[in-house]
Amino acid sequence: QVQLVESGGGLVQAGGSLRLSCAASGSIFSINTMGWYRQAPGKQRELVATITGGRINYADSVKGRFTISRDNAKNTAYLQMNSLKPEDTAVYYCNARDYRADYWGRGTQVTVSS
Repeated sequence: QVQLVESGGGLVQAGGSLRLSCAASGSIFSINTMGWYRQAPGKQRELVATITGGRINYADSVKGRFTISRDNAKNTAYLQMNSLKPEDTAVYYCNARDYRADYWGRGTQVTVSS
């Protein structure tokens, strides 16, 4: 009952920034936790950041560079990515969690060139 649509991906130079957005629709009031995950080619999907109320968790690889936030009025979660590195290149997926299930967006490609 939750649909997620990511946007904001693209191609940037190393050291640059991108801001990803995740627009949620459907049973948005049931969402407890939102997060961003990423999957590089040939790699496992990994957690990037999660936000649950005021509690935020980051993967060590992005700590200090990425910021997750949530605008409840716009039903949108964001991932501000600064100081991007080539190893950040991946498809980034938005995740939402309620009492019943995890929901996933289709992903947005982030490519960081060296």
